[in-house]
Amino acid sequence: MSVGLGLPIGDPATLLTWARRADAAPFRSIALLDRLAYGNPEPLITLAALAGATSRVRLQTEVLLAPLHRTALLAKQAATLDLLSGARFTLGIGLGGRADDYAAVGVDKRTRGRRLDGQMARLRSVWAGEPYGADVGPIGPAPARTGGPEVLFGGFVPAVIRRVARWGDGFLGAALPAPLMDGLFRKVEAAWDEAGRPGRPRLVAQVNVALGPEAVLDEARREARAYYDPSEYTDHVVNGLLTTERQLRDTVTAFRAIGADEVMLYCWATDPDQVDRIADAVL
Repeated sequence: MSVGLGLPIGDPATLLTWARRADAAPFRSIALLDRLAYGNPEPLITLAALAGATSRVRLQTEVLLAPLHRTALLAKQAATLDLLSGARFTLGIGLGGRADDYAAVGVDKRTRGRRLDGQMARLRSVWAGEPYGADVGPIGPAPARTGGPEVLFGGFVPAVIRRVARWGDGFLGAALPAPLMDGLFRKVEAAWDEAGRPGRPRLVAQVNVALGPEAVLDEARREARAYYDPSEYTDHVVNGLLTTERQLRDTVTAFRAIGADEVMLYCWATDPDQVDRIADAVL
C-alpha cells in the first residue's frame, strides 16, 4: 500500500515547496481539492505547475467537481496534463454539494449527477480519439495513457459505486474510519465484478491530518472549519483530524488491513515541514 499527500489550500504560494518536498520523499501522490466559490487555487492549473516542479510523484484532483466544468475543455485539459506530466495524472471526480459553486456557473445543482454521467461518456470518447460530434472533429492532444488518465470517483452513495464500475478505474473514499470504508470497498469490488470489468478497481482512502506544534494544529483546524462550514459534517471533520504520529500509523495500518491501495493524508495547515514530519511517521 502506498501513501499520498493532500496539499493545503490556505497559501498557494507554498505549494511548489510542498510538491518538491513530497517528490523527494516516498509519497506516491500529491493531491488538490476543488471548489469554485472559495479561495482555493484552481486545481488543474496548479497541478500543471506542480508537474513542472516534480519528476516522480503522481498528481491528483481530490476531487474535481466535474459538473462545474465544460466537458470538451475538461477533456482537453485532463489529456494535456496527463501528457505533459508523463502519465502521472489521476483525475479524481466528485459532485460536491455547495449551492454557491453551482450558482457561479449557472448549473442546476439538482442535475449534477445526470450531468456527470453524460460528461463521462464524452470524456472517454474524446480520450479515445473519436469526433466530439456530428460537426466537431476529435479534440486532442491524445493523453499519455491509452484511454485517458486514471479516473477515480469519490462519494458515498450507490450512484458513485455504479460510476466506478462503468466509467472509472477506482474509488476514493474520504473521512470514514476503516471499518466503515471496508464496507464501501467491498461494494465497489462487487459492482466491478458484476459489470464484467477485468482486474480490480483501485481503492483509495482519504483522511485529514496535521502534525506539528500547537500553532500548526490550530491553523489546520481553522482551515478545515472554514472550508466545510456551514455543514452538518463540519464538527465531524474538525474533531476527526489526525494530529499525532500514533494516530497516523494506526490509521494507515487499519486501511492496509482492509485492502486499500493508497491512503491520502490530507493536510490543512500550510507549514511545509509537515511533509517531513508525516513521512517520518508513516513511511
